[in-house]
Amino acid sequence: MNDPTPSRRARLRAQTSDEIKAIALKLLAEGGPDAISLRAIAREMGMTAGAIYSYFATRDDLVTTLIGDVYGAAVDAAEAARDAVPESDPGGRILAWAQAMREWAVANPEGFRLIYGDPVPGYQAPGDGPGKAAELRACTGLVGLVAAAWPTAAALQADGRRYAWDDFDPGLVGHVREDFPRLPPEALALTLRVWGRMHGLMALEIYGHLRPLVHDPAAVYRDEMRDLIASLGLAA
Repeated sequence: MNDPTPSRRARLRAQTSDEIKAIALKLLAEGGPDAISLRAIAREMGMTAGAIYSYFATRDDLVTTLIGDVYGAAVDAAEAARDAVPESDPGGRILAWAQAMREWAVANPEGFRLIYGDPVPGYQAPGDGPGKAAELRACTGLVGLVAAAWPTAAALQADGRRYAWDDFDPGLVGHVREDFPRLPPEALALTLRVWGRMHGLMALEIYGHLRPLVHDPAAVYRDEMRDLIASLGLAA
């Protein structure tokens, strides 16, 4: 039977890879997306450029891995919080998801900026990379929250604009209609509005605009989410 314990070489490689990713996020925080550079990371770690390329062949490979790790961790936190609330409480599940995402973002501001901030210049994300997989999980989670709220929320959207599926990106429509075949396009529009309200105050806080104005951003965010949930005809 093979020993599942990683070898010392494998452990050291994993530790070095983790350090590379941590420094990349630090450079992002200090200098923005332009600052992510394999050569800059190598200098900071005291490595040669050739040595660091044995871990990540290109800067884009590093960014792809970072986005997958960061986005995956965010969605893990949101899904775990949501699933701790019974399905019979759709408003509570929305609140749990939103608060978990905010708590993750406050604890990982560099990661939030990598996912939701300015794009890394010149970076081309692979169509089937780990970041895309996490993005689809986040999309499915948010649409699922709105789908659970839709029986109550639908009547409250009666005076809104009527939408058609061709109002949205075809890839997004295909994903949503596959997982939620009974959901109308108006529910997808509502999902985008819910997403915007969830992330609006969060982004203001992460980018330093909110905290100078209020002593307790968490309370303001919680009140905003409760107002959002009430607008869907739910309680939290």
